[in-house]
Amino acid sequence: MGQALEKLQGKQWREKQIRKISDKVFDYYKNDSGRANMTFEDLYIAVLLVYNDINKRLPGPHFDPPKKDQIRTLMKECDMDLDGGLNREEFEEFVKRLTADTFVYVTQGLIITLALAPTVAIATKRSTEGVPGIGKVVQKLPNSVYASLITLAVMMIHKASE
Repeated sequence: MGQALEKLQGKQWREKQIRKISDKVFDYYKNDSGRANMTFEDLYIAVLLVYNDINKRLPGPHFDPPKKDQIRTLMKECDMDLDGGLNREEFEEFVKRLTADTFVYVTQGLIITLALAPTVAIATKRSTEGVPGIGKVVQKLPNSVYASLITLAVMMIHKASE
């Protein structure tokens, strides 16, 4: 039951993030062009804006946007009313499909970083307590602080390696 609830909360968080991003980009185009539908040209630029927003908001590696052919194909799949453009709901579905792999990758990275790093930190704390110079400092640190410091260090090293 707990795992199902976590999965549902993760899905809700993802949908909330997608809705924020898609609404922001759609509103930008609606205000700029005055139209309620996005043409392919609008959509291509919107995809660049979506990926820019994703790269700003989400931790992890930089994600490259798809090629024009992929966007055109996905646009046709999401254009439910077959009018040659995407309305707000169609655009949100487009963004969901477009970013599905991105969110899976980020989620896996977060799980590894936020779950595995503290576990490894606590497991290795005893071995660092015997190191001359820093051993006494490590002994005095509570496990939660030590795990947080190691997790932060792992995240900084991971970010620097990208």
